[in-house]
Amino acid sequence: MNKIRREQISAMNIQYKYYPLTRFLDDTVRSGLSCIELWGAAPHFHPEDMTYRDVKNVRKEIESRALKLVCYTPEQCVYPINLAAPYEAERRRSLKFFEDAIRVAAELGSDKVLVTSGTGYFDGSDLKNAWKYAEENLSMLGEMAKDYGLRLALEVLRHDESNLVYDLKTLSKMLSEINMDSVCGMVDTIPMALAGETPAMYLQALGKKLLHIHFIDGAPRGHLAWGDGILDGKKYLSELEEYGYEGYLSLEITDGRYYMEPWKSIEQSVRQLFPLISK
Repeated sequence: MNKIRREQISAMNIQYKYYPLTRFLDDTVRSGLSCIELWGAAPHFHPEDMTYRDVKNVRKEIESRALKLVCYTPEQCVYPINLAAPYEAERRRSLKFFEDAIRVAAELGSDKVLVTSGTGYFDGSDLKNAWKYAEENLSMLGEMAKDYGLRLALEVLRHDESNLVYDLKTLSKMLSEINMDSVCGMVDTIPMALAGETPAMYLQALGKKLLHIHFIDGAPRGHLAWGDGILDGKKYLSELEEYGYEGYLSLEITDGRYYMEPWKSIEQSVRQLFPLISK
């Protein structure tokens, strides 16, 4: 049994969008965490508005606090990013977006980039083509990631966010068709819970190809700080230990209730989780 350790918990800056990035970094250190996942979006980190020097300065801010960047997650769940889009121009723009994300992650010193499959129309009229486009584009990105020494963490979304990769079955199918060591799976505890799944199910199916986890509470929706939802974090941690999970657990806390005082969501989650895991 591999014990989950405190250094596997990482904070994420997504709920700090009304504060400077430096405030998030300082609060992460104060909370006792040593790792972060960087959400790539304005005002903190929007590469389209940044120079090479700007990117290097963000890396310097992270490393000057002895923090480790465990994943780069460009904002991609809103229009116009969709690798499976029916229009070639939109797919081409989306592909370039992720190509740039891989380059940025390498400059930041991260070994992972979070990606999503995109989606087809919810009436199913283009489902076959949407799946094909997603598989082709993710495969091309996987080749590029391999060249940069990175891995892609393909995230399971809620079924009302994507009709392509939305549960363990569809994730496994996509990974099998891509069949690259540089393209692995990841899960968010909210879509997982909504699909009636557990960490054990993912680890049984994927093993070491489960690369990363967004580990948050929910009701079961919500992306909440631990203690504000109904999910069984203790049970989830026990399953992760039973199957020897060695990756990171990121606090992707997005609910608007935390925007005014976002540090409290990290502090609360740490208070909830630290007593359950090894030092």
